[in-house]
Amino acid sequence: MPHALNVLGTPLEVCCRSPLTGFYRTGYCETGPDDLGVHTVCAQVTQAFLEFTLKQGNDLMTPNPLYNFPGLKPGDRWCLCASRWEEARRAGVAPPIILAATHQKTLEIIPLEILQEYSLSSPLSG
Repeated sequence: MPHALNVLGTPLEVCCRSPLTGFYRTGYCETGPDDLGVHTVCAQVTQAFLEFTLKQGNDLMTPNPLYNFPGLKPGDRWCLCASRWEEARRAGVAPPIILAATHQKTLEIIPLEILQEYSLSSPLSG
């Protein structure tokens, strides 16, 4: 996705390449018309979040070789659905996010002020 911007209005940065994330599996939290879940929030997942999303019916911990999905562990970075991240925030288990790697479309669902409260200040990796 050329010229994609993050929530800060600057070029979208990579979220993670190991494990390879993003709706399009490019390492970026890019989105498009096929991404009905709006996988735009670059988060560093926590055990609390992984358990929360499992209870919601989305198991991100178990590897799925069919989709070349290794399963996530705490500390991994992953492009999350904006609405699921917001659900987790309201439940008190939202993982920290990387603003520079979070797509601007997220702002249609979550205000920047809230995202800033959960921002990691550490440099990107992977």
